[in-house]
Amino acid sequence: MDKNEKNTKDYYVVDLAYIAKAIWQKIWIVVIAGFVLAAVGFSLAAFVITPTYSASIMLYVNNSSFTVGDLGFSISSSELTAAQSLAKTYTVLLKNRTTLERLIEEAGVDYTWEDVYDMIESGPVNETEVMSVTVTCEDPYEAEKIANGIAVVLPQRIAEIVEGASMEVVDSAIADTEKVAPSITMFTITGFILGVILSVVVMIIMVLMDNTIHDDEYVINTYNYPILAKIPNLLEQGTKKYGYYYKDKTE
Repeated sequence: MDKNEKNTKDYYVVDLAYIAKAIWQKIWIVVIAGFVLAAVGFSLAAFVITPTYSASIMLYVNNSSFTVGDLGFSISSSELTAAQSLAKTYTVLLKNRTTLERLIEEAGVDYTWEDVYDMIESGPVNETEVMSVTVTCEDPYEAEKIANGIAVVLPQRIAEIVEGASMEVVDSAIADTEKVAPSITMFTITGFILGVILSVVVMIIMVLMDNTIHDDEYVINTYNYPILAKIPNLLEQGTKKYGYYYKDKTE
């Protein structure tokens, strides 16, 4: 076996300049693909995906010590770790089945407790004693009802379970008709980027799989054969297309 043929089979050379040139020659395909998927993303966000809305309340946690069951804790509300611990504890108390079933009854909404569980997010505000609770659902007015229902039910549940604890409402919820998701701008930009990336990937794969001889450089770089002559394509007038002939060095 010829040494050059052996080397050709041992590795495959990827010409990045050639790939970039091939993509640039068909850049219009990349642009069209980007705009097509951008339009798809816009349509999904504007007409297909159901928008969601949110409502929030803020609660002040006031506690110097409390007990849960047989365990006692002494926590200073002025300490940072105290606020974090209390917020985590109250979040667990908020998102349990008994509390959520009371919440559904208080708010007068037609959801299961599992549905309401997924709607609620809570945590401390800037690691302070203030706790923020946000409710997100498909109806802004039901989000308001659930959030304000939490302001009624959660302090009652905490008083029943955590001895010496209290919670005050800092800010109640109001209905916000401005949707929080999906973002039309984000979906459109994401669609455009995906369209560009996918089209470029497909074109790269097509270039790498293309074993057609396009010019003399391809023969030299791929097979290391000398070019003896270029045969013009006489069937197409006004073009500079050639056929190629090479001589095997083993002959």
